[in-house]
Amino acid sequence: MSTLAHTMMTAARSVEPGLASPGGIDRYPYAEAPGADRIPAPTWDGADNELGRVGRRSAGSRGRGLHGQLVQQLGQMIVSGDLGADRPLVPEEIGQRFEVSRTVVRESLRVLEAKGLVSARPNVGTRVRPVSDWNLLDADIIEWRAFGPQRDDQRRELSELRWTIEPLAARLAAGHGREDVQQRLADMVEIMGHAIAQGDSITFSRADAEFHSLLIQLAGNRMLEHLSGIVSAALQVSGGPVTGCDRPTDASLAHHARIVEALAAGDAQAAESAMRQLLMAHPEVERVVPAPREH
Repeated sequence: MSTLAHTMMTAARSVEPGLASPGGIDRYPYAEAPGADRIPAPTWDGADNELGRVGRRSAGSRGRGLHGQLVQQLGQMIVSGDLGADRPLVPEEIGQRFEVSRTVVRESLRVLEAKGLVSARPNVGTRVRPVSDWNLLDADIIEWRAFGPQRDDQRRELSELRWTIEPLAARLAAGHGREDVQQRLADMVEIMGHAIAQGDSITFSRADAEFHSLLIQLAGNRMLEHLSGIVSAALQVSGGPVTGCDRPTDASLAHHARIVEALAAGDAQAAESAMRQLLMAHPEVERVVPAPREH
């Protein structure tokens, strides 16, 4: 095993599956953990004290601070529909219910405004914007949608987007002889192989995410590279199959290896074909793959 593989697997095993890393908690209150009841989305009415406790507990255990936690809570509530455009978001009310300062509320609303979720106007106040105005390519919004009522649509849309982006990236990457990046891709395949052998899904997922991100960067297209964060977010979404990469299998590993071989040989067609096979590795993904157009 290479030094890189050993280091990465050791780091991953330090965090037990299903548990948060030190200073972190489960980011997604909509995720359904095995054997646990689904955690309902927070609501404004009738739970003032509980909302305050949730905000403090999550912020402290996640280590993101009050600002980051409030962004998370409000963002999830907006995406889930618990906060709508029917009433303004009053900073003073938010501060009281979550027991945070006016500065924390103001900065959190600015972050949400930058994501397109809310807008602040004089004499109107801060209101939730329609979905058509949201930055749906924002990694946080992708995650919030993936664990809210729109989870099925979000996962389908991510799969369709990846089906468009990654085969093209693989084809373009075959024309770039970046030996250092190709070696890094080969290292990721090695790490995934060792992870499968040891049943280490955490290491597999981390290596898989880096593999796909590196591949898009290797394509040499800055606009595609800008979309690499979307692919990473898709791979980090759990709770349902997005691609065959979700579950470590020998078939998935073989497809990754074929991509690396095609890139090393400069075979663009083979690289694209191997990527399409990888994205089709899970039967449940077939329903999201665009059907050929009839001429």
